[in-house]
Amino acid sequence: MSDASWHSEDAPDPINLGVCGWLLVFFRGLPLAVFVFSGLIVLLILRMIERPLYGVHRPVTPFITQFVCRNAFRILGISYRTTGELMTQRGAVVANHSSWLDIFALNARKRIYFVSKAEVAKWPGIGWLARATGTVFIERDRKKAREQTLLFQERLTAGHKLLFFPEGTSTDGLRILPFKTTLFAAFFTEDLRDFMYVQPVSVVYHAPKGEPDRFYGWWGDMDFAPHLLKTLGARRQGGVELIYHSPAKVSDFENRKALAAYCEDTVRQAHSLARLEK
Repeated sequence: MSDASWHSEDAPDPINLGVCGWLLVFFRGLPLAVFVFSGLIVLLILRMIERPLYGVHRPVTPFITQFVCRNAFRILGISYRTTGELMTQRGAVVANHSSWLDIFALNARKRIYFVSKAEVAKWPGIGWLARATGTVFIERDRKKAREQTLLFQERLTAGHKLLFFPEGTSTDGLRILPFKTTLFAAFFTEDLRDFMYVQPVSVVYHAPKGEPDRFYGWWGDMDFAPHLLKTLGARRQGGVELIYHSPAKVSDFENRKALAAYCEDTVRQAHSLARLEK
């Protein structure tokens, strides 16, 4: 995780919705809000039953999250496609990070649980969704490193697929930043190393025709609300593509740096090729 957000040398693109754009905001935004929060209510009700029966295990509610996230793209009109096989082994998933849309994109295909900085839990809207869907919140305090490693072990041993963004920040979607190695260290503990796998995923956004390539990127100090409005009000929508790579066995790597470098190279190469082939 990083204390600093990534900033582009160029200012964010201006947002000009116009009358048509505002109509699309209404006709997409209202159904999306009703759909997402209805799903959240159903999830919370079922979780009240699920939690006392299964504890940390969630045999039912992740399917609701998947259903909501997949259909959110249908409401938005954003095309969605994936390639590659889902990991069946126990372990974690790592992906590049470009936008708040990543949460929907990655949840739509695979039952995963995000690992996020603790501040996200306090964000209106996104924070509520994150808590409800089982996100693991971690703090930057070194004193809590051991406590957080034990939490990872509990969730991974229970069969949860934890998802990390090793870049530590979101970008404009046109690049892959160096993967930070800190969170990879938990995979090399004595209790996890022998059974852990890590699956790299490349997340690629294709901008609407006529819009800048970084249209869906959300970075730096950009506010959530204007970016949401821009996305809802796009006359033409683009698409998101997820490329699932072969899982890497943790015990095949000497240390966290070697594993992080492998995942970074894998994600970067596929991301570059997919952007060229759009």
